[in-house]
Amino acid sequence: MKDTLSRRRLGAWIGASACMLAAGCSTGRVVPTSVVKAIAPTGRLRASINLGNPILARRDAATGEVSGVSVDLARALAERLGLEAELVVTDAAAKSVDTVRNGRADIGFFAVDPLRGEGIRFSAPYVLIEGAYLVRAGSPLSDNMQVDRAGTRVMVGQGSAYDLYLSRELKAAQILRAPTSPAVVDAFLSQSADVAAGVRQQLEADAARLGGLRLLPGRFMVIEQAMGLPAGRGAEAEALLRDFVEQAKASGFVERSLQRHRILGAVVAPAA
Repeated sequence: MKDTLSRRRLGAWIGASACMLAAGCSTGRVVPTSVVKAIAPTGRLRASINLGNPILARRDAATGEVSGVSVDLARALAERLGLEAELVVTDAAAKSVDTVRNGRADIGFFAVDPLRGEGIRFSAPYVLIEGAYLVRAGSPLSDNMQVDRAGTRVMVGQGSAYDLYLSRELKAAQILRAPTSPAVVDAFLSQSADVAAGVRQQLEADAARLGGLRLLPGRFMVIEQAMGLPAGRGAEAEALLRDFVEQAKASGFVERSLQRHRILGAVVAPAA
């Protein structure tokens, strides 16, 4: 009942946001002040941006500028709230989770996983991302189902969604952990692991960069990438975030952002 009332109260400004999401224009500060303060108590929207997933964000090597789908969403939400966005940049998913869970950021962009639910409230997913396996060209492995065998060593980014998932699902294979997801393939090679697991796009880029590697066909999981905020910010703040994500998908904002950043390894999630 409380959630229903909150959603009705927010309904007056939800519809007005379509123009902002579709074209980046401003409709004025129409979000209730109490909700703005609940989401961003410091007066700025601090957004945790994880560079460990190249589908979501990356840093330009020449300029140092951080960009990507998560950055676009963070700035659009800040505009909705009438605030400036402050990017809190991390290099790994686990660090990004801790940043939001501990209140050092107001929102973050995460793969939904049961272990991350403690201390964070998630929206529905906004994009779906494939997890894939990579092996050496001469590996005897030819199918995802062959990976979970005794003696197989699988390298994964520590604390990533793939780490959390495979730690539950793999029963016989041994899991090794690289410091971050972008470091997985280099660690896979240096430690002579049998399989590297991670974001398909990252693995494809590493295979092209290094040579002598191939991806196994298909995917071993689909990651639901969502927005989240610290628990305790209130039902209205959670409702705002959920509705913001749904409008961002429905208006085409997420799709256009993926296209603008030339992202091929993700698709827009269906409506919740």
